[in-house]
Amino acid sequence: MITSTANAQIKELIRLMRKSRAREEAGVFLVEGPRMTGELVSDPEWNGRIEKICLSESYLEKYAKDAEELKKQVSGVELLSDSVFAHVSDTKTPQGILAVVKRKDYGMDDILGKESEEPHILVLDNLQDPGNLGTIFRTAEAAGVTGILMSRDCVDIYNPKVIRSTMGAVFRMPFLYVDDLPGAVIELKNRGIRAFAAHLEGRNTYDGENYTGGTAFLIGNEGNGLRDEVAQCADCRIRIPMQGKAESLNAAVAAAVLMYEVNRQRRQK
Repeated sequence: MITSTANAQIKELIRLMRKSRAREEAGVFLVEGPRMTGELVSDPEWNGRIEKICLSESYLEKYAKDAEELKKQVSGVELLSDSVFAHVSDTKTPQGILAVVKRKDYGMDDILGKESEEPHILVLDNLQDPGNLGTIFRTAEAAGVTGILMSRDCVDIYNPKVIRSTMGAVFRMPFLYVDDLPGAVIELKNRGIRAFAAHLEGRNTYDGENYTGGTAFLIGNEGNGLRDEVAQCADCRIRIPMQGKAESLNAAVAAAVLMYEVNRQRRQK
């Protein structure tokens, strides 16, 4: 059992938990909690990517049988004292289990989905809120999105807060960061995908368009919306009508409205 925060392994875990660059250099991310860790362990594709699982002393005492079964399924299981685990954890009330996992890389073909289905893509421009991004991933999976493109300046998908907010969708939703977002949108259009910019100046309401073919929605920054150079790449600007004094919707909410309109149209096709 590791009982000191001065331990080299613990120092490295803290670096990985707190620093995006450390995670990038190591090519890993961290997952906390029994539900999401359990998903990793039970999925053959992800199980092989688990580098290490850390358990707190109290977790081992409370879930002794689960811990023993876990040791049979994963080779690297480390026991930490409760105080050390709390020091590493990113949550106020640690659940006593976390995993260090190798990343999975995706390409544009993954974003487009299967050949048998029409692409349904989100393009995110400079989103900064971890909760928003995680919620978008979770909703995207539920709504049938095939993949997500993000500008390089979006919040880190491997931020522990984002990972928790995805509720496991990050394991199943293909995504790709790109340096040239306008160029990526043009590539989508060249592949026959219509690009719709969610924009306050949209002439048409979102539910007046046809999304049964290849569709990409461009969603902008929480405070500033889409950058002009990104919005200009769209085939069409659409708006979500609002009553009252609200000027705009939360980025995750707006994305959900649009994604489920695609889902509705395709179910009724």
